[in-house]
Amino acid sequence: MLDHIFLSVSDLDRSVAFYTAALAPLGIRTRVDYDGRDGPPGHPDLKGFGANGRIFFWLRAGTAAGGSTHVGFVAESEAMVDEAYATAMRAGAADNGAPGARLYYDPRYYAAGVIDPDGYTLEFVYKSWQHHPS
Repeated sequence: MLDHIFLSVSDLDRSVAFYTAALAPLGIRTRVDYDGRDGPPGHPDLKGFGANGRIFFWLRAGTAAGGSTHVGFVAESEAMVDEAYATAMRAGAADNGAPGARLYYDPRYYAAGVIDPDGYTLEFVYKSWQHHPS
């Protein structure tokens, strides 16, 4: 299981605004600002996002490498996937796959994809078998 990920973005303020909106429908609403001076030498300033007492998704200013990273976020229902997709699109994302079943993976794999302002691909995913007994 992953504990956290850092994503380098070209415009930190723009990305904080985008992810604040796009992740809220998934229940990812906790925000933390970490001052890099509090860490070891050279540690970047970070903008963190999380839920349920965990901060697991961090943004840092840097060179964005759109297309180099794909991040899948867990949704608790198909409706949550739909809402996250619509919210991300309103927040400035580009479409990378409308909500629907991803039959090439599994008929129960329901997802939607977007591209963030730096070109990173994001997926909002509901896998029913990971939430409820089959």
